[in-house]
Amino acid sequence: MGLSKAEEELMEHIWSGGAVFMKDLLDRYPDPKPASTTVATLLKRMSEKGYVGYKVFGNSRQYYPLVSKNDYFSRHLKNIVENYFDNSTLRFASFFTQSGNMTPAELEALKKIIEDEIQKQGK
Repeated sequence: MGLSKAEEELMEHIWSGGAVFMKDLLDRYPDPKPASTTVATLLKRMSEKGYVGYKVFGNSRQYYPLVSKNDYFSRHLKNIVENYFDNSTLRFASFFTQSGNMTPAELEALKKIIEDEIQKQGK
């Protein structure tokens, strides 16, 4: 089960801070900050979904990610490829390069990444 937009935003704050307390999380939000009860509800849902764990220190909880940012977005991207591109990474890459408004410099950089990956896999 994926994360909602609000949960993803909170998860970004957790990924950037490692192990953090509620106060730390609230401090990372721009004004107007969400209510602490809203953040607590989001953290509870994220914990139930298996994305966030916590340690108890007296009356406080220190939250930490159970899923890395890379793993989360890899799974998310995999679902997009499966659901919208008939599980074809080639179709996804084609769509991305043709519809992504990439500059020639960005396309060249992407070409270099692909060439490097071909070299790496060829060894």
